[in-house]
Amino acid sequence: MTGIKRVPRTRGVLSGTLLVLLGAWGGLLPFVGPYLDFGFQPDRTWVYNTDRLQLCVAPGAAAALGGLIVLFSANRMFAMLGGWLAALGGAWFAVGPQVAALWDASGVGAPLGTEQGRQVAEQLAGFTALGVLIVFFAALALGRFAVVGVKEVRRDRELAEAEEPHVEERPDLFAPRTADTRPDIDRTAHGRPEGRTQPLARLQGRYGRQGQVPPQGGPQDRHVAGEHGERG
Repeated sequence: MTGIKRVPRTRGVLSGTLLVLLGAWGGLLPFVGPYLDFGFQPDRTWVYNTDRLQLCVAPGAAAALGGLIVLFSANRMFAMLGGWLAALGGAWFAVGPQVAALWDASGVGAPLGTEQGRQVAEQLAGFTALGVLIVFFAALALGRFAVVGVKEVRRDRELAEAEEPHVEERPDLFAPRTADTRPDIDRTAHGRPEGRTQPLARLQGRYGRQGQVPPQGGPQDRHVAGEHGERG
């Protein structure tokens, strides 16, 4: 499973880069907008207040940080965490000004434009449309990291096979040995295994000695007590 958790760094390049840029734009627009004559009042640069921190800086930092994680992470779970962080930042951009009215926040200021169309464009570029775009690219990154490719499965299988310890096969000591499975041994000229003890010859009669032939009848025969067939 280790190989599956790892992903190529190139998978989140596009989404991560766009999330960083969009998060930086949303977080800095109220402060640098007057340079471009596009943003929110007052018409002065780098004006800071608590409402701008809550509605612009915080979600912009979340989106940018999530984009950096998506951009540089090679771990699937960590990259998906960055995607969720960016998605939360984008959602706050979209609904933050409306939700902030619950605690009587005055907002970041009125749009700088005097025409209605420009005011709508500034509001969309700073909050609503910006948040929708961030959520879209965060969801795109989450979808890409949630998919396990064929190459990743093959690589994980190769890593598992490489890490598997090599076990040397040993013969089964309890398996029955047949003539085909016995190892080859050197034999002497008489066809007997060299260096092995030969089995005892079968006893011959009551004499029990190899090669000794019992005497053939005659006066020298002696009867043994208790022998079967003893003469009366």
